[in-house]
Formats: sequence, structure tokens, C-alpha cells
Amino acid sequence: MAEIADVFFVDGVRTPFGRAGEKGQYWNTRADDLVVKAMMGLLERNPDVPKDRIDEVAIAATTQQGDQGLTLGRTTALLAGLPQSVPGYAIDRMCAGAMTAVTQIGSAIAFGAYDFGIAGGVEHMGRHPLGADADPNPRFLSEKLVSADALDMGKTAERIHDRFPHLTKERADRFGTRSQQKLQAAYEAGKIQPDLIPVAIRSESGWGLATRDEGTRPETTMEGLANLKTPFRPHGRVTAGTASPLTDGATVSLLAGASAVTEFKLKPKMRMVSFAFAGVEPEIMGIGPVPSTEKALRKAGLTIDDIGLFELNEAFAIQVLSLLDHFGIDDDDPRVNQWGGAIAIGHPLAASGVRLMTQLAAQFAERPDVRYGLTAMCVGLGQGGSVIWENPNWKGKK
Repeated sequence: MAEIADVFFVDGVRTPFGRAGEKGQYWNTRADDLVVKAMMGLLERNPDVPKDRIDEVAIAATTQQGDQGLTLGRTTALLAGLPQSVPGYAIDRMCAGAMTAVTQIGSAIAFGAYDFGIAGGVEHMGRHPLGADADPNPRFLSEKLVSADALDMGKTAERIHDRFPHLTKERADRFGTRSQQKLQAAYEAGKIQPDLIPVAIRSESGWGLATRDEGTRPETTMEGLANLKTPFRPHGRVTAGTASPLTDGATVSLLAGASAVTEFKLKPKMRMVSFAFAGVEPEIMGIGPVPSTEKALRKAGLTIDDIGLFELNEAFAIQVLSLLDHFGIDDDDPRVNQWGGAIAIGHPLAASGVRLMTQLAAQFAERPDVRYGLTAMCVGLGQGGSVIWENPNWKGKK
């Protein structure tokens, strides 16, 4: 039986994220081309890794149709210039697609089956809206397995407000405002740009280059958010200012086992410690990261107090607040989403997991005092996903 090997996050990149729809920067760009561009950028950044040594490519998409279908891992690997000997597959766990791609590839590396793998995700929500052409089984409603609005993520967010009335709209508005401010500060400090792969784009005015996230609103204020419409419920609490916008974008990462890291003298950015996925009631999808995080901590023999940095996907502000509240962490704890999150950056569903990891890895490089970090996200249909990482730059006791 193979011994379990250490799994390392060597590098991660992403395209700038674009607004979904006809006015967005990627309206005339194929979804698979977003992945290909990101993958080519990743390979160029890691020239010491032989392309023929990559054992697998796993690329996630939530709506697998059109230019987001056809076994994305294999097609994008070929288009990005990887040898024909490199296999690939597509994966779907809605919002946690890229996160699942990472944990699947990581598991195979730990088992000893792979030395290197590429894991990522894409969502072109302009071309492929969530649930487009889906045909949910009628039993879900006829047998009352789920509520009719369980597939409406905004309504599931409103239900978390219902369940935890002390998590007020005002707290959510403040969190959303801070996300925009933190991302703007991170851009001004040059924190975000190093891991962005520019993408050539075409519009009515000609060719251009996407070099930064398109949907940011740094001018956001609490006063502005207070008067926004609540589209998911009359007199509700969830608004466009406390929800992630519809977004297009792609992410990819390079994972490696310990022997490959040694063989090629690589300097990995993180080590995978543990991961977990968990299911919850689909009607309150957003609390999913609570049980998945508890499970991942238990598997790692850690407590929440051991986590020095958090990258939590801001599908909705209330979703992050519910996790922080559960674990007794302040709304504005400086360990959480230091450079802003999906409310400001965008949430191209299946791509977002690797964005969290890339940002955590960059923060680890600046923080040798921090040993462990958490990437976590809620997942549509009532799930949560969490991955715990160790900082190789940690200067504490080994």
C-alpha cells in the first residue's frame, strides 16, 4: 500500500474577472479560451515543470454546455499546448467546482498515483447562466424533498437572515462595504495584480486587454447600500451590495507531491493539511461551510483558534457572517478576507475555489508568523467545502 504523500499548492493564477452579460468584457470570449489563457500563463510561470510530467488536468464548470462542455480538462489541456499524453476531465460541484478539482487531484497525489496535476474552474455566466437548460427532477417538489425556492440562492440567503435575526441587514451592509474597500486597497498596494493573467478581448470598439477585475465598486458606502432594492423578497435584507455579482472568469492551479517538489527544486506556496465537504438543508445553503470547516478541523486535529488567515467566499455577506458568528469571530476580524472577497471581485461559480487559494498563498508569503489558513465556501443545493493549508514560510516551532 502506498504511503500518503504530502500535497503542495505550487502556484495558482486567474484571469481578471468580468461582468457577466453583453456589457461585460468577456461577452465575445469563449469560456474554454479563458481557461486556456490562464493555463498557459500558469505553465509559463513554472517552466521547471516538464509538461509531459503533468498527470492530470481537472477543470470544473457548473453549467456544462456549449463552450463550457465537452470534458473541459482534456480539451483545454490540448488547447493550452500540453502533450497529448496528458489526460483530463471535467467536474461539477456547483460553486465548489475548482475546490473539488483541487481536493480530487490532491487526493490522487497523496495516494501516490500522480506527481503533478492542474486543477481549476471556469464560469462564463454571461453565456451560461446558472441552471440554464437544467431539468430538476419533479420529485424534489412533489415529494417536498426541498422547498421550491431552494434553487434560488438569493432566497436561501434571506432564510439565513430569518434564522439568525441578530445578523442584521446593517451588519451585512457593513461587511459588503468593507469588501469593496479592502479590494481597492489591495489593488492600490499591488497585491492582486501579480496572479492575474491578462486576456485579449474584443468589443465593438476593437481589441483590448483585460487586466483587472471589472465589477468592483470602490465608491460603495453604507448610505448607498441602505436604499438598494431587495430583489429576492419584498422588504428583504439581501441586496446587490451584499451579494456577489454575476461574473465570468477562470482559475487554474498547479499541485505537486513531495517527491516531485524535491526532484524539480520547487518552492511551493502551501501544503494541504485536510479538507472536508458537508451537506446541509438546501434552503439555507449558505451555512454549509460551518459543518465542513468543523469536519476539516477535526480531521486535522486543529481548532478554529489555530487558523491565522481566512479566505471565505462571499457568495453573500450573510453567509460569511453566519460562519464567523458560529465560531465567535468578529465581523471585521483582520484575519478574514484581507484583500476583499467575492462581493467586490465577483464569483464565477466553479472558478472561485482556486481564487481563494491563490489569495491565501500570497498572504502566506507575507506572514511567516501564521502557520495555518482556511479556504471555505458555501455550495448550491446545500453543501459546504473547506480546505486547511499550512504555510511553508512559517517560522515557528517545527
